[in-house]
Amino acid sequence: MSAAADTQPHTPVLIEPLIAAVSPVSGVWIDGTFGAGGYTRALLAAGADQVVGVDRDPLAFEMAAGWVSDYGDRITLQQGTFSKLDEYGADVDGVVLDLGVSSMQLDLAERGFSFMRDGPLDMRMSQDGPSAADIVNEADESELADIIYLYGEERASRRIAKAIVAARPLSTTLQLAKVVEGCLPRSKPGQSHPATRTFQALRIAVNNEYGELAEGLMAAERALKPGGQLAVVTFHSVEDRMVKRFMQARSGQTANANRYAPETAQITPAFRVEKRKAIGPDADEVAANPRARSAKLRVAIRTEAPAERIDPAALGMPMKKGGR
Repeated sequence: MSAAADTQPHTPVLIEPLIAAVSPVSGVWIDGTFGAGGYTRALLAAGADQVVGVDRDPLAFEMAAGWVSDYGDRITLQQGTFSKLDEYGADVDGVVLDLGVSSMQLDLAERGFSFMRDGPLDMRMSQDGPSAADIVNEADESELADIIYLYGEERASRRIAKAIVAARPLSTTLQLAKVVEGCLPRSKPGQSHPATRTFQALRIAVNNEYGELAEGLMAAERALKPGGQLAVVTFHSVEDRMVKRFMQARSGQTANANRYAPETAQITPAFRVEKRKAIGPDADEVAANPRARSAKLRVAIRTEAPAERIDPAALGMPMKKGGR
């Protein structure tokens, strides 16, 4: 392997626990969030015969151009969303999803993901479609407040939405960050930046991340063969709740909330979950990579039961009024 293949701008989170949880690794895997290729390379090093790398961001494939040929036909790249990953592989041995934002996106000011660098209000992972600027400048105040509250879990959402509307038009990340900062108390040492939740909410809305996650989990169920493994790394509570509820529901672990209510129909489990508790980082990983602090890994094993759809609302997916 060339030296170029050994350099990468993004440190995969929970990579060692993930490989340990899904070992022995073999056959064909789909890396639904290819990014800088860290998980793909780790899977190949652990024994996978081939990995299909899927990403909606064309930059991911530009960055991989310098090293991906070192692996020959063991890596196949596919631009697209992981909600359609079953179109890129069938009867696969494993699917891995890393739901964190890649540092290659955060570090480029022109992508508009970061409130720490001045750039256009963009945030589009696929680099097409409506941008964050379109939402910020065109959505009405109540819709903005809903987005910020539901997707960012920001309690001051109405105050922030009102300030955004009053300050429009906004075109850069620092302009928006300044507006949000003016609505909230100054953060204390060790606390996150006041604009963190608002920027998270806009990014999720721009990229329909929760809708993609719900569809991606169902697509993984369709793509995996019996015995195939689904491994998902999440970084905040809503994503982890959705993944947990999906695995519970599709493994038949969902219990009736009310003992007096009629029993829910029993399903033939499509997955088996051997560890119900999520796997987190150890102290060494957090020290080496602080962004790993909130990461959680969940793994489920596919059974022979037929794949079925599940209502995204049953996963605790935040829903705006009138739809997504």
